[in-house]
Amino acid sequence: MHIYAIGDIHGHLSLLEQAHDLIATDMARHGAAPVIHLGDLVDRGPDSRGVIDFLLAGEARGEDWVVLKGNHDRMFSMFLEDARAQDEGLKPEYTWLHPRLGGATTLASYGIHAPGDRPVAPVWAEAQEAVPQAHRSWLAGRPTWHARDQALFVHAGSRPGIAPADQRETDLVWIREPFLSDPRDHGALVVHGHTALDAPTHYGNRLNLDSGAAYGGPLTAAVIEGRQAFHLTPQGRLPILPA
Repeated sequence: MHIYAIGDIHGHLSLLEQAHDLIATDMARHGAAPVIHLGDLVDRGPDSRGVIDFLLAGEARGEDWVVLKGNHDRMFSMFLEDARAQDEGLKPEYTWLHPRLGGATTLASYGIHAPGDRPVAPVWAEAQEAVPQAHRSWLAGRPTWHARDQALFVHAGSRPGIAPADQRETDLVWIREPFLSDPRDHGALVVHGHTALDAPTHYGNRLNLDSGAAYGGPLTAAVIEGRQAFHLTPQGRLPILPA
């Protein structure tokens, strides 16, 4: 059994379309399988709205896709509910509209101008009009984990020693330590993003697919078979060997 996974998208619709093209080519050779999107659909890239439209359209066609929630997706949802909301995973001095986080770029994809010196209240009011309710409901309802075969798919990782159903959502969408440095087997291969690297990396107990699309890097599409992983490229499958 094989499963496809796509790393952090961050508003890059063209990269997402290319990733799905690679998956379609691999499916033609090896058969259809579910596609798991690891979250962080929005922020920083130029077309967050387009990314959401693309994924909604795929689900409407009946594609076998799972779209997980990332921390950036949660911050967007929280802002839409309450402009003053502060995600507990975020440093107190930051808000979703801080330039480092890319919220203003997401709003721009909906036609909202949100520079850092503009009052938040009118920006929020415009967002209520511009962001379709279908986008809001869908984004807020994204699951935070998905288990399939020998893999556990999450956005950021999981707190070691705790079953997926007992994890805090904040850990699943925000965690770095102690997850990243824990060498123990987690009972399943944890497939995640959130921590950007230059290339997809297999650590034996976990597989990081965030290759930095948010910062000008590529978007990784991979196929997982058991606990083995392969990077999908125009030249075909390339093994991602455990470090």
